[in-house]
Amino acid sequence: MRLTDFWTRLAEAFGPGYAASIASDQVLSQLGGRTIEQALAAGMETHVVWRAVVAAYPDRVPARLR
Repeated sequence: MRLTDFWTRLAEAFGPGYAASIASDQVLSQLGGRTIEQALAAGMETHVVWRAVVAAYPDRVPARLR
């Protein structure tokens, strides 16, 4: 998954403003206790980060974006 696709999906799932907040503020245990931004900056693959988002917010991410 390309990084632009990742950010598009995150914005579609959470809305543009809330997606930015989730990415910078929410620490996910699935990402080793990092935020989305920290995980991506550390070189974690976007598809791995996206799977962590889906696991953390199963009710929020629509099936078509999974």
